[in-house]
Amino acid sequence: MVHIRRASISDIEQLSVLVEQYRGFYNQEPNSNTQQFLRDRLSMNESVVFVAEDGHQLVGFAQCYPTFSTVALAGIWLLNDVFVHPDFRRRHIADQLMTETEAAAQDAGAVRIWLRTAHLNAPAQALYEGRGWVHDDVFKRYDLVF
Repeated sequence: MVHIRRASISDIEQLSVLVEQYRGFYNQEPNSNTQQFLRDRLSMNESVVFVAEDGHQLVGFAQCYPTFSTVALAGIWLLNDVFVHPDFRRRHIADQLMTETEAAAQDAGAVRIWLRTAHLNAPAQALYEGRGWVHDDVFKRYDLVF
């Protein structure tokens, strides 16, 4: 049975393996800085990470970045990453990770969670829409990449 819990520094080694698999899904080259990146985010309380654990093995994660909205004059969360190892998919683990994430955001006083996903990632889109998330057709996204 899979258990969802908040990640700690002691999870970084296993978590970094999952993060690298997630990054690979988005065609990113492996990076030796993954563990340090995660250590920095967790130790500085810059992100909230939930992990799915099967026994002593991490099999999925969701990572959020709390931030703020001037328009709402309130806290909002960016659900930046959701990933489940391919061998553990179709077991509702991503759904469980999202449930925990949504509850934590509400408990923290956030008024909204937002995310973005690849246009062709139909399974993720079905998950989000099935949970009541609404596709944003009002705002356009722009990026400036350095």
